Amino acid sequence: MVKISDLRMREVINVTNGKRLGLIKDIEIDLDAGRIKSVVLPGNSKVLGFLSRNEDVVVPWNKIKKLGMDVILVEVSDYADTNHEAIYQNNTWS
Repeated sequence: MVKISDLRMREVINVTNGKRLGLIKDIEIDLDAGRIKSVVLPGNSKVLGFLSRNEDVVVPWNKIKKLGMDVILVEVSDYADTNHEAIYQNNTWS
């Protein structure tokens, strides 16, 4: 069994390009179904932006390929695939 607190301490890596996406910031849960819908990662910092960040990166649970001891491997083609609005419009989490 894996605790949410354990998941939040693992680095998320995109297997498509090997890029580090960061640590899990939040987890979205479907309470009716009792399932995790997605994990939320902090967006990239803006260049020369003071205390501002880009939109959070949302990775649907079905894009998580492997939960390792130290890392979580996900398969997303681009940050554009992971924005909140596109996911909910396309219902890609189910």
